Amino acid sequence: MLEMKLSCERCSADLAEGTGTAYICSYECTFCAQCAENALNFVCPNCSGELVVRPAREQRSN
Repeated sequence: MLEMKLSCERCSADLAEGTGTAYICSYECTFCAQCAENALNFVCPNCSGELVVRPAREQRSN
């Protein structure tokens, strides 16, 4: 299961559910859309892997 980190590793932008798109690499390094697109060109600075849109987690009803 994905860890679903709550902030961008580069700029600390809030990435909690519903606050915007997050991008991750295969190691789950996590970045906001602005950093992933503009500063990193969709390449993880830690592992050089591709940054892709993190899937949303469905809310479970009790």
